[in-house]
Amino acid sequence: MPRKDPGDSPSSRPRNETMKKAILKRFKITKTGKILRRRAGLNHYRAKKTGGQVRRKRRWVRLSKSEFKRIKKLIG
Repeated sequence: MPRKDPGDSPSSRPRNETMKKAILKRFKITKTGKILRRRAGLNHYRAKKTGGQVRRKRRWVRLSKSEFKRIKKLIG
């Protein structure tokens, strides 16, 4: 019976490689190097929110300095 190559399974990939993919899906990096994120609170319970609140939450916002450092380190 042939052995399976250990490099085939996703669990054998380095953790930071899969984490980087997840981060790139959630954040947007601008041409100038800023990192943007979406605001929380738009998945459900929208009926009680005003239209202005919903529109404001649709926008991309910049990360704070501490978040920026942490995410930048994970992206590499």
